[in-house]
Amino acid sequence: MVYLNIDQDRARALGVSTANLSKFLQSSLIGSTVSQYREDNELIEILLRGTREERTELSLLPSLAVPTENGQSVSLSQVATLEYGFEEGVIWHRNRLPNVTVRADIYGKEQPATLVQQILPTLEPVRAELPDGYLLEVGGTVEDSTRGQNSVKAGVPLFIVVVLTLLMIQLRSFSRTAMVFLTAPLGLIGVTLFLLVFRQPFGFVAMLGTIALSGMIMRNSVILVDQIEQDIKAGHKPWDAIIEATVRRFRPIVLTALAAVLAMIPLSRSVFFGPMAVAIMGGLIVATALTLLFLPALYAAWFRVKKT
Repeated sequence: MVYLNIDQDRARALGVSTANLSKFLQSSLIGSTVSQYREDNELIEILLRGTREERTELSLLPSLAVPTENGQSVSLSQVATLEYGFEEGVIWHRNRLPNVTVRADIYGKEQPATLVQQILPTLEPVRAELPDGYLLEVGGTVEDSTRGQNSVKAGVPLFIVVVLTLLMIQLRSFSRTAMVFLTAPLGLIGVTLFLLVFRQPFGFVAMLGTIALSGMIMRNSVILVDQIEQDIKAGHKPWDAIIEATVRRFRPIVLTALAAVLAMIPLSRSVFFGPMAVAIMGGLIVATALTLLFLPALYAAWFRVKKT
């Protein structure tokens, strides 16, 4: 441990304040952000710090040139002395248990969850040889993502109940409610396809996008089913009502889906929100096409509507 003892009188005489000296050492040894550089959709910090030798060689520390208030510079040894000593050891804890943390940074576009799945098999022999009472756990962003997914999964039953209740209020029919609810999984086809094509992971944000997507799909289904019911009540034959309602609602459904897809394009290049945007785009494109084909056929088969 290196202790820095500042000679306050001499430092003031030379025009070096304690605050400025602290900022200078912070900038020289650790680095300080002076600006940012944008590359594609990422902001890269530009750090100002000393050379590698100045940051690693303790013998060079006393000769660091400290700027003064009058624009000149003095060596660090003129305003402070260095002492070497020891400090009490720090035992870090996790969940009230002593732990040793191993950290790693990812370079490239690989996702943490993917890399962890690749690394875990190589860690199994290490885990098997650990003494009793020792644990090997994965933390960091993977742990946070898992915790977030579990919290979302815990709310899925409530989500289903609320959605079914709202559909019942709108459609006033168990059969029509079930029919609309069955169209929600159609988006999974597009979600899976687009995530594979764009090489995006199905993580926490992609799961949120899929949940939001199911609501968009059921909204389009409600619009189409409600239009069919209105045409039947207006005196149209059921078969003709299905065809005319699909044709009449084709443009509004397609245009609203297209607007949502176009709005997701800027987000698709984001590192964090990219998977969510890709999931919504793919699911909405495929589900909209399938809804306009699948739902009228399902309605005709469900209620045994025959061509007249």
